Amino acid sequence: MRYVIFGAGAVGGVTGGLLHRAGVDVTLVARGEHLRAIREGGLTLDTPDGVLRLDPPVVAHAEELTWTDDTVVLLSVKGQQTEAALEDLAAYAPPGTPVVALQNGVANEPRILRRFARTYAIHVVLPATFLTPGTVVQDSGNKPGILDIGRYPTGVDETATAIANDLVKAGFLSEPRADIMAWKHRKLLNNLGNGINAAIAPGPSDEEIYARCLAEAEAALAAAGISVVTADQDRARRAGHITRRGRANHSSTWQSLARGSGVEIDYLSGEIVLLGRLHGVPTPVNEAIQRAVHDIARTGAEPGSIDGATFLAGL
Repeated sequence: MRYVIFGAGAVGGVTGGLLHRAGVDVTLVARGEHLRAIREGGLTLDTPDGVLRLDPPVVAHAEELTWTDDTVVLLSVKGQQTEAALEDLAAYAPPGTPVVALQNGVANEPRILRRFARTYAIHVVLPATFLTPGTVVQDSGNKPGILDIGRYPTGVDETATAIANDLVKAGFLSEPRADIMAWKHRKLLNNLGNGINAAIAPGPSDEEIYARCLAEAEAALAAAGISVVTADQDRARRAGHITRRGRANHSSTWQSLARGSGVEIDYLSGEIVLLGRLHGVPTPVNEAIQRAVHDIARTGAEPGSIDGATFLAGL
């Protein structure tokens, strides 16, 4: 298969870089200073085992790509960028192109399915950092990430299996899973920490804030009748494969604020707010986190600058 990595930031850059290193046919789609830096000096992939200088093909738009019957799109932009990416893809990619949501959240897959019948979902467990144009950082040792895949809304097929095999070839753990959205909803619960990390200063209030966000989310998902794998299943799947390097642990939402590139909080904490409103479940803590992240993005305040005790007192 030939892969288009549509969005070569943290997750897309690490995935595309490791696929390219493994000899898989990969083209990156990037923009702005990141695009310029890759074109001029290649992609720098900072891994726990050393820094790699890679030279994958890179373009700015879908019209620059050569589309073939064996082309697969790994869509790895943030949720707020999905519609623009799909507009570009729909104008040039053949209708039968498989499009894979290599993204956090659970709102991207239905939007992809409106445009492309062959829609797939990946449960992304891939700690990575993107703060400097031209450079992405693989933050996990042992395995770079876990990228299990399934067809959306459910099931597996030969394409899902072939993609999983290529990801394994690149060093990832990857298995086809028919219930992939139950895994992605568990990741959504884990990603409620993204907004807390992006808005709240590290401190003793973090655990209480997360616990309250999680309780609201579990109630909303239950009211909606949505299946979620258990926390024990999630821990067993990770089972020591994902290890952190000795560096600051900044969520992708924190990184987006730091780069001034918009935020996907509406598809993380905001997804819980939406479910709560649809099914009559109060979600005040998730709403407050959603507003706080947007306030930081709008005002340009420092990420992670809100005192946790003050935040809790204001609820």
